[in-house]
Amino acid sequence: MSSSRITIDVHTDTNRIPEKITWQATGTSIDEAQQAKAFMLSLWDGADKSALRIDLWTTDMMVDEMADFFYQTLMTMADTYGRATKYTEQVEEMKDFAKKFYAGFRERQLKDNKA
Repeated sequence: MSSSRITIDVHTDTNRIPEKITWQATGTSIDEAQQAKAFMLSLWDGADKSALRIDLWTTDMMVDEMADFFYQTLMTMADTYGRATKYTEQVEEMKDFAKKFYAGFRERQLKDNKA
């Protein structure tokens, strides 16, 4: 059996707020650690039937980047759910929600920029 390792390093300020996130994975063609402004890690604990999560973002992540990150993550989650279940109706519901979420963000951004 083969295995691989994903390493995530979080550099924090004196208040333990993330300033820099880097990650690296074995078995890839990239030798150097890559930078990220945010990450979400979800693990399913089958024994407890519960999700375990870590959500972190750096101090320099902008609000519009966060909206893009969430939109893309929601769309990817919908695709993953579809591959796992073949429930296309629920996939479309999830994607519709993601699109409405993103459109709502854009509307608020325009409103906030006018103020």
